[in-house]
Amino acid sequence: MNITKKDIDPLNAVVTVNISKDDYSEKVDTILKDYRKNANIPGFRKGHVPLGMVKKQYGKAVLVDEVNKILQNELHKFLTEEKLDVLGNPLPKNEAEIDWDAGDFSFEFDLGLAPEFEVNLKGKAVTHYKIVADDEMINNQVKTIRKQYGKLIAKDTVEKGDEVTGTFTSEEKGIEKKATFETEIVKGKKQLSTLIGAKVGDTITLKTKGLFKDEHDNQRYLGVDHDAAHGLDIEVALKIEEVNKREMADLNQELFDKIFGEGVVTSEKQLKEKIKEDAERQFEQQSDQKLLNDVVESLIENTKFDLPKEFLQRWIQQSGEEVLSEEAAKEEFEKSEKGLRYQLIEGKLRAEHKLQVTFEELKDYSRDMIRMQMAQFGNMNPTDEELDGIVGRIMSNEEEVRRLSEQLNTNKMLQFYKENAKLKTKEVTYDKFIKEAYA
Repeated sequence: MNITKKDIDPLNAVVTVNISKDDYSEKVDTILKDYRKNANIPGFRKGHVPLGMVKKQYGKAVLVDEVNKILQNELHKFLTEEKLDVLGNPLPKNEAEIDWDAGDFSFEFDLGLAPEFEVNLKGKAVTHYKIVADDEMINNQVKTIRKQYGKLIAKDTVEKGDEVTGTFTSEEKGIEKKATFETEIVKGKKQLSTLIGAKVGDTITLKTKGLFKDEHDNQRYLGVDHDAAHGLDIEVALKIEEVNKREMADLNQELFDKIFGEGVVTSEKQLKEKIKEDAERQFEQQSDQKLLNDVVESLIENTKFDLPKEFLQRWIQQSGEEVLSEEAAKEEFEKSEKGLRYQLIEGKLRAEHKLQVTFEELKDYSRDMIRMQMAQFGNMNPTDEELDGIVGRIMSNEEEVRRLSEQLNTNKMLQFYKENAKLKTKEVTYDKFIKEAYA
């Protein structure tokens, strides 16, 4: 047995594995003798079949199988011991040329090697958005709460500020959708004037162009798909079935206790502070996801290194269930190249900064997650025995372990980027964040 590596360039190498007859013959002979003991061949008693006949019938298949086992084991061992950071898997180079009747064999494999590079964390500064809940948002939320917990008063005639329930229909577009909406969301003056004064039981005709302030409301209230909702310009009939005026709830202790629990909030000021706190906590998740996406893009753009593209395209071509064409493999590589580059960057950062997730960290993360979930259902002080039992069940579920590991990995990388990447903080309202981040 002899294995050698020849470097073609910094990203490509060829490994040659030489296997001699001495490496496999004893094992092959043992297997064939076992075959002989159990072979059932007409004309011979079990266990008395001539060895030469067994070799003729099974020898080639056993030899090929045993040599391939040795080959795979030794190749894996060599790559591990030499600490070769390979991309994809070794590709056989000369398998079509192997003469299985020869006693000794020489196998060659192409390797694609991971590049050497330094991660550039200090390129162009990435914006880290701090999203704040402004007064308008907080006041709107207070208004929504008062409406949600207020009283509905049935009416006969539509006035401004009322809630209207009815069924929209259009034979042309196949629309038949029951909906409840407030008159405040109606944009068109003619449509609003048609609606105001209408009575329960009336059927009125409305034009959809400019009907609602947001065209996405066409999707919500008329039941059309997303594409049809934009620029929809037809007439619809609305049969009015209910008209209600919503009397808003008073901001008093009874309302505060109903929403937040007894004594948690005791004034309108505290209510607004709580709304602001809860909103900004939710905004932080969106801000963090945007930051992570932008840092990843920045790292890919600013960390320069070459890849063994030709090797990787050949590996993609041959590694699937079906062999791809060269053109399809090239297209697939181009789609996955950015992802591969980031995998290499992230892997290097994890190794250099010891960011790998440990089993104990995963257990602690699971425990904290369970504790929060139990608190949502009123169990504020679960026992250690309860937590250990649930954590144990989670740790025995491979799919759950993988999912939680990915979450924890992401959290660790995000925290690392917050502390080490070049960032600039920008304070914005939620509406401005949406415009800037997803324009």
